[in-house]
Amino acid sequence: MAAGGKSFLADAGDGEQELDANSALMELDKGLRSGKLGEQCEAVVRFPRLFQKYPFPILINSAFLKLADVFRVGNNFLRLCVLKVTQQSEKHLEKILNVDEFVKRVFSVIHSNDPVARAITLRMLGSMASIIPERKNAHHSIRQSLDSHDNVEVEAAIFAAANFSAQSKDFAAGICNKISEMIQGLATPVDLKLKLIPILQHMHHDASLASSSRQLLQQLVTSYPSTKMVIVTLHTFTLLAASSLVDIPKQVQLLLQYLKNDPRKAVKRLAIQDLKLLANKTPHTWSRENIQALCESALHTPYDSLKLGMLSVLSTLSGTIAIKQYFSSDPGTAATTARSFDLVKLAQECCYHNNRGIAAHGVRILTNISASCQEKDLLPLEQDAVFGLESLLVLCSQDESPGAQATLKITLTCMVKLVKCRPHLSQSVVESLLTQLHSAQDAARILMCHCLAAIAMQLPVLADGMLGDLMELYKVIGRSATDKKQELLVSLATVIFVSSQKALSSEIKTVIKQELENASNGWTAYRIARQASRMGNHDMARELYQSLLTQVASEHFYFWLNSLKEFSHAEQCLTGLQEENYSSALSCIAEALKSYHKGIASLTAASTPLNPLSFQCGFVKLRIDLLQAFSQLICTCNSLKTSPPPAIATTIAMTSGNDLQRCGRISNQAGALMKLSMEEFRNLAARYGDLYQSSFDADSATLRNVELQQQSCLLISHAIEALILDPESANFQEYSSNGTAHVESEYERRMMSVFNHVLEEVESLNRKYAPVSYLATCLCSAVIALLKVPLSFQRYFFQKLQSTSIKLALSPSPRNPAEPIAVQNNQQLALKVEGVVQHGSKPGLFRKIQSVCLNVSSVLQSKSGQDYKIPIDNMTNEMEQRVEPHNDYFSTQFLLNFVILGTHNITVESSVIDSNGIVWKTGPKTTIFVKSLEDPYSQQVRLQQQQGQPPSQQQQQRTAYSRF
Repeated sequence: MAAGGKSFLADAGDGEQELDANSALMELDKGLRSGKLGEQCEAVVRFPRLFQKYPFPILINSAFLKLADVFRVGNNFLRLCVLKVTQQSEKHLEKILNVDEFVKRVFSVIHSNDPVARAITLRMLGSMASIIPERKNAHHSIRQSLDSHDNVEVEAAIFAAANFSAQSKDFAAGICNKISEMIQGLATPVDLKLKLIPILQHMHHDASLASSSRQLLQQLVTSYPSTKMVIVTLHTFTLLAASSLVDIPKQVQLLLQYLKNDPRKAVKRLAIQDLKLLANKTPHTWSRENIQALCESALHTPYDSLKLGMLSVLSTLSGTIAIKQYFSSDPGTAATTARSFDLVKLAQECCYHNNRGIAAHGVRILTNISASCQEKDLLPLEQDAVFGLESLLVLCSQDESPGAQATLKITLTCMVKLVKCRPHLSQSVVESLLTQLHSAQDAARILMCHCLAAIAMQLPVLADGMLGDLMELYKVIGRSATDKKQELLVSLATVIFVSSQKALSSEIKTVIKQELENASNGWTAYRIARQASRMGNHDMARELYQSLLTQVASEHFYFWLNSLKEFSHAEQCLTGLQEENYSSALSCIAEALKSYHKGIASLTAASTPLNPLSFQCGFVKLRIDLLQAFSQLICTCNSLKTSPPPAIATTIAMTSGNDLQRCGRISNQAGALMKLSMEEFRNLAARYGDLYQSSFDADSATLRNVELQQQSCLLISHAIEALILDPESANFQEYSSNGTAHVESEYERRMMSVFNHVLEEVESLNRKYAPVSYLATCLCSAVIALLKVPLSFQRYFFQKLQSTSIKLALSPSPRNPAEPIAVQNNQQLALKVEGVVQHGSKPGLFRKIQSVCLNVSSVLQSKSGQDYKIPIDNMTNEMEQRVEPHNDYFSTQFLLNFVILGTHNITVESSVIDSNGIVWKTGPKTTIFVKSLEDPYSQQVRLQQQQGQPPSQQQQQRTAYSRF
């Protein structure tokens, strides 16, 4: 259990004593100055770890200057170590502040008599090209070294030339002719030419340079027909086209020409590899003729390996816009039927090929065509796709080899995609999966269970009748002794939870618990409990969490499991709600709240400074407040029924003009309570919105769950307004849901169904002049309908797959955080904000940071003793800037005014903007204090005025600027 707990509790430190940045740097510096070579090398190779831990410029600058000194005076082995460190820490290079000094120390070695030292220096310069792209002395040294007689130095110069060409337009334009002469020169050995040609891929800075490089490559392809030269030249050709963009259609034609006409398999393989690269990068540039030519080559080739490669390119294109261009008939030409297209013929022919890979690409092409092309004559292809998928499923599920498993994954992914786009095929696909599940190998069974769960989450296709088969299989697996047993128990339990849409029967719970007791693995039981919480089977989850409480290694894990047990118990209490029985509903909610309060106390105890469980605590606190709001609303509705408005309410409303009494529906007191209730729900919706915005790393299902909670709050507040507070101006258009939106889970499906039902009820009652008791009943029924849908605890509640955090550093910053920075009130403070974006093991899994939004604000904490008038242009500072991180680093500056004397509190808050332009309030928030002091001259003038002495003529002319 302790091992598994890492997924939701903190990434603990490595246990070593944390040193601050300066101490760590001094420790490494001591190693660098050691007389022993081993200790020096050890100190050098530990620098990347230091940069990772303290990624701010002040430390990185000092560290690189020390490394440059070692490079200058050390031997070649130490230089090589420094080179490797520089290459590993490439993204930190731009944080070097003294670039000139750093380059000067490194560059001094270029004048050495040792060609190896010069070669290492050239590679070092090449690795630093991103920060010194226009250094003419570096350019000159690279040109000179290309003419060297030492092979090691020439190869290093080629490496540096390639790196500088990628960064500098001037260098690329200058070196292009030199490279061209060397490649065409008879004196240059062939192996050197092969290394020089790839430099031309970087000649894309302007159209003329790209064009001249393209002509040179065209000459090389025809002049040097040897296999190696053709392969290197063609690949460079492709990379140049991909970077310059304008020549991609020509390049696709050239590659197709070589694929068709060149008899050498190595050249054909290279052409296929490059076509795949262009298909991924720019599918929209592929014409119908290009795809047709590729289909013809694939149909006629006798070699399976080449056919597999060509189908791989076609399957990539089939999932893009290119497929629609291929099937669209030109105006004026006779429309052809789908089955007469070569691509369809090829896919149908390959679906049952004896090579698994070819068959997989064949069915993927058919699936993509069925999914993206809605024309009627393409409908028969659906059945072809289903039959092809079923045959591959039978073939691969019996085989445990890695190749078969990879093909099975492609097959199952295609099944999910096909069912998503063509729901009417779901029944046959699910039946074939269930049939095959009994005879499949264990590794295949796990993948098939994942596929079944994915399909059943989208569509309710797993009927209760299928549960019997699944339970039998669960018992069989529980008794088996394979190494995949634990994983399989979890996967199969997930399918069972998804398929039993209502509550689990006691028989199913008994079987699952019995098999888990026999399996005796706590981590497996926890994972199954987690899935039960996710699918809303809270009674099962509660029993499993209860059984695990005594099996954990630390108190943090104990409190975590205890909190989950309490939350499951609370949600279980809500399943006993009945439509018309409002008093039992109140007692059920009260019982649930009791468990939730116990759970939140336990959850707080489970949090640690490294992992504060902020999302979990926020989500649960909102759930508690929502339940309390629901309870309060039911009580208010009950009081509304028991104290109807007086008979003369209409007259009172007309004379008083009170909105709450309009139409004579409710009394003053009940109206005030209803208004409070509506505001409470709107406030909760806003808080759910804040939770959503702060969950940058959450998966889409978790975010959708938070969104549904927010919508339920808005729905109830709208219902209160439309039925009771302001029925005449109620607008139902903005709340009507679009039925076309794709539903991702059973929980979402049920919630959307409740939303639509409640809206219909409210709208129908709004049109009639219904009695108050009807309106109150409608509100109570809406609350109970929402609570009867079992809450789903999604993945992010348990597991963080993506981790992103921002670290800010402000300068100037005080030595002691509590003491303020002194600034004179006639000067501005230049506040520099630097930041580093830190990622976990899977950066950008769900969304990526496009830019960082920095908000700086200042508030006057306390005025200084004397209260006298000063002309004030700007009372407070409120500024915002957006910066784009480069290599996960950003920096910017703010100019702040502090005219009012006293202590000011400056707050810098960061939020991130993702690639879709959505703002996420990720934090952090940093605070510093500034003390605004009166400048000496103003102080002197003021004192003189207080004493009644007129200031002298000389002093009157003196300003704050004249002192400098």
